[in-house]
Amino acid sequence: MMIARHSRICGLFFIVAAVACSAGLAAPPTGQDRPNVVVILADDLGYGDLQCYNPQSRIPTPNLNRLAAQGMRFSDAHSPCTVCTPTRYSLMTGQMAFRVPNGGRVFSGAGGPSLITADRLTLPEMLQQVGYATACFGKWHIGLTFYDEDGSPIHKGDLDSVRRIDYTRAIDGGPLDCGFDQFFGTACCPTTDWLYAYIDGNRIPQPPTKQLDKSTLPQHPYSNDNRRGMVAPDFDLENVDMVFLEKSQQFLKDHVAKSPDQPFFLLHSTQAAHLPSFPGESFKGKTDSGPHGDFIFELDHVVGELMKTLESLNIADNTLVIFTSDNGPEVPTIFHMRHDHGHDGARPWRGVKRDNWEGGHRVPFIARWPGQIQANTVSEEVTSLTDVMATVAEVVDVDLPDDAAEDSLSLLPTMLGADRDQPLHDYILQQGFGGRKYLAIRRGPWKYLAHKGSGGNNYETHAMLKEYFLPDTAPDAPGQLYNLDTDPGETQNLADKHPKIAAEMNALLQKSIADGRSVPKPLKRASK
Repeated sequence: MMIARHSRICGLFFIVAAVACSAGLAAPPTGQDRPNVVVILADDLGYGDLQCYNPQSRIPTPNLNRLAAQGMRFSDAHSPCTVCTPTRYSLMTGQMAFRVPNGGRVFSGAGGPSLITADRLTLPEMLQQVGYATACFGKWHIGLTFYDEDGSPIHKGDLDSVRRIDYTRAIDGGPLDCGFDQFFGTACCPTTDWLYAYIDGNRIPQPPTKQLDKSTLPQHPYSNDNRRGMVAPDFDLENVDMVFLEKSQQFLKDHVAKSPDQPFFLLHSTQAAHLPSFPGESFKGKTDSGPHGDFIFELDHVVGELMKTLESLNIADNTLVIFTSDNGPEVPTIFHMRHDHGHDGARPWRGVKRDNWEGGHRVPFIARWPGQIQANTVSEEVTSLTDVMATVAEVVDVDLPDDAAEDSLSLLPTMLGADRDQPLHDYILQQGFGGRKYLAIRRGPWKYLAHKGSGGNNYETHAMLKEYFLPDTAPDAPGQLYNLDTDPGETQNLADKHPKIAAEMNALLQKSIADGRSVPKPLKRASK
C-alpha cells in the first residue's frame, strides 16, 4: 500500500511471512487484519531495574516479568540518546536526533519549537495514513510552541516564560501536529519542569494559578528534582501516572466500543521512573527499596493494568506490545539505591543517564505479540529504539520513503525467529548529552566513543559519582575504544592498542554523519 504524501520502501514482507511459516508461527496479518500497536515508554528506567533483566534487582516487577515471559526480551537494545528529548524524537521518526537542528537539546517549561518538522514522517502519521486511530497519553517532551498575549511564540524553559503563556491560544507542534488523533499529557517532564499542567489535545484546560510549594511534597533522597514552577489546580504530582493510565484505558475501551474493526496505535509515555520519585498513595511502602522502588513497582502496576485492559477487551492477541525506556537511570537514583537498598539500576553496565557508556543507553526492550513472537525468547540482536519505526512499517505492510527513518531497520524477522548469518545492523550510533559533540558507534563487539570522558557526567567532580571514577587507560588517544565481549564494564580503553580499529570506527561514524543515514536505502518493491 502506498501512502499519499510519500513514496515508500520495501520491507521484504514475503520473506518475513516465509520465516513465520517455517518457525511454526502465523504470517503477519495484512489489510483489515493489521494488528494494534501499543508502545509503553518508561522514563529513566535502567537495564538493571527489572527482575527479568537483573536477577539481583531488589524491586518486584511481576507484570514486566510476565510480559517478557510471554514474548521476546532484547538483551542488547539501546536508546538512541542518553537523555529523553533526543531519544523521543528518534523513536517517533526513526532518525538520530543529532541530524536535526537543536537535536541535542532537552526542553523544559515552554521550551521548543518541536524537533519534528512538518515535512518529517512520524510513526503515528505513517499509521494514521493507513487507517489507524492514533493516541498518545503521558509525557511528550519533543518540543512544542506556546504563545504569549501578543501571539508571539515562546521558546524558553524558565519560570518567566511559563508566566507569559496565553492559555486561550492553541499550542503548535505538539502530538496532534505529529500524527496523533488524541493527546492528553504534559509538555515536558511531568513533575520536574516549570509547567505543571495537563495538555488536552492542543490546549491546557486548567492553566496553572500558583507557584509550586515544595514543602507540601514528600521529602526523601529521590524528591529533589522538581523546580518551583507554576502548577494547575488539578495537577497532583503524586498521581500523574494514575491519570495517564486512566486516559489510556479509557481510550482503549472507547475505541473498541466505537470502532472495533479499526486498528489503533497507542503511545503510553510514563512519568516513572524519572525523579522526583513520587509513588501514588496506593504504592507507598509496597517494596523494601524505598520511594524509588515503590515508584518502579507502580510502573510495573501500570503495565499490568494496560495488559489486563487489552485482555478484557479481547484484543490482546492481535496487539503488538513494545515496552522500553528512553535512557538509563539518573545519578541520584543510582547513588542512593546502591547505598541505601543494595539495588543497581544500571547493572551490570558502567555509566548512568547522560553517559555514552552502556549504563546510559542500554535499556530494557520487550516485545509481545501472541501467535507471532514466540514466548519466553531472548534476542542478542544489537538494536536501537530508532528501529521501532521500520519494524512497525513492516508489521503493517507499509513502504517507507527514502527520506524517512534513516537510522531504522525492521526487527520483525528477528521477532519472528529468523536465523541470521549476519547481524541486523552493520553498526548503530549513540548520542550522549549535548548532541553531535558526543557521539559513539557500536559495531559487533567494538564500541568507539568519539570523545573523552562519559559524554555527559563529570565523574571527577560530581559528588555522587566520584567513587565510580575510572582513569582512562589511553589518555592520549582522541577517543575511547572498548571490546564489550572481553570488557563489558568498559574499563580498558584500547584506542592505543588497536589504533586501526579506532580509526575505522571513527571513519564509519563520520561517513554516517556525512551520508545523513546509518542504514542502506532499502529496496523497492515493484508491486504488493
